[in-house]
Parts: sequence; C-alpha cells; structure tokens
Amino acid sequence: MKNSLLRADKEFIQVYNSYFETVYRVCLMYLKNIQDTEDAVQSTFIKFLQYNGTFNNQEHIKAWLIVTASNTCKNFLKHWWRKNVDIDSLQEQLTISNNENKYIFEKIMNLPQKYKLIIYLYYYEGYKLKEIAEKLNMNDSTVRSYLRRRRNLLRDIIIYFILIICWMYRRKSC
Repeated sequence: MKNSLLRADKEFIQVYNSYFETVYRVCLMYLKNIQDTEDAVQSTFIKFLQYNGTFNNQEHIKAWLIVTASNTCKNFLKHWWRKNVDIDSLQEQLTISNNENKYIFEKIMNLPQKYKLIIYLYYYEGYKLKEIAEKLNMNDSTVRSYLRRRRNLLRDIIIYFILIICWMYRRKSC
C-alpha cells in the first residue's frame, strides 16, 4: 500500500472485502464464539494495516492473512482469562450460504482442532498440501496423514448426506 492515504484506503477496503470471510472462518474455528472471533479478525486486519512489507500477489496477501489470523487466535487462547465456549453454541453462529454446505461445514467444525484448519485450507481455500505444511510449520507427511485420516470420515458424511437428499427428493416427487 503506497502513495496517498486515499489510495491506501481503497486498497485496504478491497483486501478487507475479498478476505474478510476467510479470516473470519479461520478465527471462528479457533475461538468458537462470535465476540472473540470479531476481536481476532479486527486485530488481524489492524496488523495488515501496520505491516510495512510488500506482497507479491493476491495469494501472498491471502496466505499472510490466514497465518496472521491463526497466530492471533493462538495467542488469544494462551491468555489466562480465556473462557471456554461450548461448540454447540458455534453451530448457531454459522453463516454458510446454503444448507448443504452448512451441514458439511458443521461436521468439519466438530473435528479435533488439529484437523479443522488443515481440512478448511485444503477443501475450502484450495491450498496444496505443501503450502499448508509451510503455513502451519508442519511436515508435508504430517499434513498428508491428518488429511488422509479425516478424508474417509468426510467421504462417509457426504455420502450419508447425499442419500438423505435423494430420499427427501424422492419423497417430494411422489
């Protein structure tokens, strides 16, 4: 972000509008409640405004925001005053556009923390295994193993969901 403040504001608004939902979902996966998630998202975008480095392209900005949001949430969870929130309350706060995606996203949200972010980055954001490993400071084989362990579970969930949809569709057409 260079030159005048007006241009910087326009660039920031463009980045904010493009990546708000991604940053919000990453933070929500960690923090599990709206208030803390909003605080973490705000902190992430403030750090973005204060960042003096340069970005190579839009993917670099997106990756930087995801890693920064993840680290912000991890730091937030380390504080002694952090309160635990029941994961059931999170399901009420989901803002997924349609019921099919909401169902699958809810199942992902019920996975252990170490799997959630990897699955989200791989399936929802389209990152490759190597990119995820670099961003999360993990071995490629560890990321691959985590993904493989939960891929079968997700496949079963999706097949079950498709069967329910087909059954409901047949019922309506009778």
